[in-house]
Amino acid sequence: MKLIFKLFLIALVIGGAGYFAYKPAMEYYKKRNQPEFRTEKTELGTISSIVNATGNIEPVLSVHVGSFVSGPITHLHVDFNDEVEKDQLLAEIDPRIYEASVARDQAILATRKAEVTRILARLQNAVNDERRAMGLSQDNEDFISQTELDQYKFSRMALDAELIVAKANIDQAEANLKNSLANLEYTKIRSPVDGVVIDRKIDPGQTLAAQFQTPELFIIAPDMRKEMHVFASVDEADIGLIRQAQEAGQTVKFTVDAYPGELFSGTISQIRLSSAITQNVVTYPVVVTASNEDLKLLPGMTAEISFKIQEKFDVTKIPNAALRYYPKREHVRPEDHKILDGTDTAFEAGESVTKAKPADLIAEAHLESQKRHVWVREGDLLRAIEVVMGISDYKFTEMVSGDLKADQELVIGVKSK
Repeated sequence: MKLIFKLFLIALVIGGAGYFAYKPAMEYYKKRNQPEFRTEKTELGTISSIVNATGNIEPVLSVHVGSFVSGPITHLHVDFNDEVEKDQLLAEIDPRIYEASVARDQAILATRKAEVTRILARLQNAVNDERRAMGLSQDNEDFISQTELDQYKFSRMALDAELIVAKANIDQAEANLKNSLANLEYTKIRSPVDGVVIDRKIDPGQTLAAQFQTPELFIIAPDMRKEMHVFASVDEADIGLIRQAQEAGQTVKFTVDAYPGELFSGTISQIRLSSAITQNVVTYPVVVTASNEDLKLLPGMTAEISFKIQEKFDVTKIPNAALRYYPKREHVRPEDHKILDGTDTAFEAGESVTKAKPADLIAEAHLESQKRHVWVREGDLLRAIEVVMGISDYKFTEMVSGDLKADQELVIGVKSK
């Protein structure tokens, strides 16, 4: 009997201990298995929408200087990077054959002029003979026959024609001489503009052959200290944004590898219509104009460009990580399970707008896709808050509408244990 009583007391003590320890133990277990959420706060401030692109720096204008005549290069007066002025002598081609052509055409011209003088003398003699014959015929018709009169007349007319031909020969000789003088002048290669020699493609002694194709001797870039162009290839999806930035007069920022710590600025000069297709991706060239007083921007440099599309002030900024977070079902309160099940109308992060729909529905779906859900703690579970997004940068997104305040903590993930 005593043994049974002792066993009963022991069981009673164990049961009581278990009863009183159950609740703390369950709370401890629940707390131990409760996920620890990582959070970030919303902010109130300025946000800018940016489109990034890569481009190449080129001069505003590249003037290719060639040669119209052939021959060996005898003198070279400029080199790479030299600054030249308009009509400055750059190089000289051996002029001897062109000087000989000028001398030949001058001699031919002198011959043609002498021929005119000789014909004028013969013509004057023929005119005198015709006049005397006419005088004799008027005095007495028997002094000279009609046949002789015709001979004098037509001899004078033939010399008139010879004079016309001789004068035409002078014009031809003068044209040939001008051509030879021009070719002689072409042996002196001069700069057509003020600028900088960015490329030289000839050496002294090199022979040029210009019969079939004009050889390229120099490339001169004018106004390099004034401005340079940055040519960027922008995806067709962003061209509308770039045009919006151009109309708003937004400043373009870019960097180059040569000066990684320096930020350069420019303006959008052109959005060109000449599209290019590379691997089924359509891009358009966008030209950015930038000043270059210190000649730091050189032709061929690669630029990393940021186009500022829009800037807004005093807006509530949502961390992008909060928009990308998608919780597990067991961490969400039951009222918001429909969002996880996909029965809610708002689009979640990562959900794309299908392009198998008609155009009007695609436009509506795009507007609908601006809606997102962010998650806040409510007790031990998460509650969804619907927001409508605006412009974004690399870290934050503007809240156009939604029940969020500045410095409000949003869940961005779960801490690993």
